[in-house]
Amino acid sequence: MPLAPPPHNPALWAADANEAFRLSLVRAKDDKAALTAREAYEGFHPTFTYPIFGEDEKIYGYRDLTVDLKFASGSLAQFLNITYAERLPSSSAVDDIEATLRKFIPSDYYTTEADFLARVEEDALAFTPPGTCVHAYSRPAGALSRKGKHIAIPQFLSPEDEETVEFEVYHVSSFCTWATPRFREYHRRMQLFVLLYIEAGSYIREDEETWEFVVLYEKRKRRSDPSIATYHFVGYSSLYPFYCFPERVRMRISQFVILPPYQQEGHGSALYTAIYQHVLASPHIAELTVEDPAEAFEDLRDRNDLKMLFANERFMREALGECWAGTAGGRPGDTGVSIDGGGRVGTNGAARSRAAAKRGRLGPPADKAWLEKWRNELKIASRQFHRLVEMLVLRYLDPADVKAQKKYRLQVKERLYRFNFDALSQLDKEERQSKLEETFNTVRKDYERILTLVH
Repeated sequence: MPLAPPPHNPALWAADANEAFRLSLVRAKDDKAALTAREAYEGFHPTFTYPIFGEDEKIYGYRDLTVDLKFASGSLAQFLNITYAERLPSSSAVDDIEATLRKFIPSDYYTTEADFLARVEEDALAFTPPGTCVHAYSRPAGALSRKGKHIAIPQFLSPEDEETVEFEVYHVSSFCTWATPRFREYHRRMQLFVLLYIEAGSYIREDEETWEFVVLYEKRKRRSDPSIATYHFVGYSSLYPFYCFPERVRMRISQFVILPPYQQEGHGSALYTAIYQHVLASPHIAELTVEDPAEAFEDLRDRNDLKMLFANERFMREALGECWAGTAGGRPGDTGVSIDGGGRVGTNGAARSRAAAKRGRLGPPADKAWLEKWRNELKIASRQFHRLVEMLVLRYLDPADVKAQKKYRLQVKERLYRFNFDALSQLDKEERQSKLEETFNTVRKDYERILTLVH
């Protein structure tokens, strides 16, 4: 029998919490039978565990440690199982894993797997999402778990086809968030994912009544009986309204998480689109904002906002003027349109020497009154909207037109100066100009990167 590592060597008894902690979304047997060979919803790991186990993300006192936290894939009922090869004698240096986790999950978790699996089978048929369905879309089963940002999705899918998987977004309104039947308990189960996948994420206070939630579910038909469809948790976002003079609110996306088995399949974009469409359709909401977005979420937001603008024919027609037809509908990736030094839009090469096109509002410089009118109509926060406009101008800017390039540079720098006024105002003129130029080049390079992501 191998000897245990000596207790005086702490490193040999420290487990990486992110590796030891395993999460699973467990389906009923008949639901597992409907999965494709590539789909895997069990045994994935958290990104962060420091909110639970401390800054170093270590669990002390165990060797060959596994912490299994399993969820019923729809109801999120939980089962906790802790296994290890060796454990040091109890002391203040040995972490009490279950006691630690008990502070973050509801107390009704299962510790017997047979009882948990019985609950999974029961909930698969009984569980329905709390709230109101506000958005739905479909994916072919064969496209699931084919990771990538640009997976081609067929435009027309029959809901009757057993290979079609439906997804639904449910909204829990601020008018009755915690009074919505079953939602308070459900939220207490799903909120753990905020700690595990959002850096600096934290639990929200249930005594704040104005929170809203949008929750995304997979709705899957059983192969054994297509008349039965079961729900499976995919991710969610929390929203918080702030007063906006005189009688509306700004809706802020506070938390946004899609679980790893569903990432890079377009579900984050679908959830964001559902939120944005809800904002557009709500007269009492003035605009949509985001709280301290991570880089990945900023990219998701930029991509989807740009696609929305490209698809808005009225906006693009006003933006580009008479040469809108030359953009083949204004789709990103089309070529042949540029903005000339006079702020007009024309076709490249010899065609640009033809009769001058009627000026579009996009500029550069962009028409500020026109931008504000559209910003209010589209309900996009000011900084985000002006960033989008700068990307659009860059998309159609003629790289050979010196005058247009200068006007664009000045337009972007003006916004950057206003946004960073406090820091820049402390510098002398030469340092300020140098810093602005450096920031402009960084921003432009990032815009070019983002534009390549929009297809």
